[in-house]
Amino acid sequence: MKEEGYGSASILLSFLLGGVVGAGLALLLAPQSGEATRKKIKELADEVKEKTNEYVSLTKDKVAGAVDEGKGYYEERKSLIKSAIEAGKEAYEKEKEKYAKG
Repeated sequence: MKEEGYGSASILLSFLLGGVVGAGLALLLAPQSGEATRKKIKELADEVKEKTNEYVSLTKDKVAGAVDEGKGYYEERKSLIKSAIEAGKEAYEKEKEKYAKG
């Protein structure tokens, strides 16, 4: 059976989401003035936005790397297939000439 685990991206996202929920609850339950609560919520939102942007950037880099690797693999296989086709054509032509003369 194939074991399926959690990827690093889903673990990071879960950790981030848990932190946001915990911080949000702490802000709502802590005794402080409305202005201080709004300021903390804004700071928290800014922090979440920054971490999300970092996560998106990291994910884009990983995807771009995977795409580049896939393109390289494709090009490598493409050249091998072209070489095999050319060799097959040459062999066919040689055999065809042999039978035409023969």
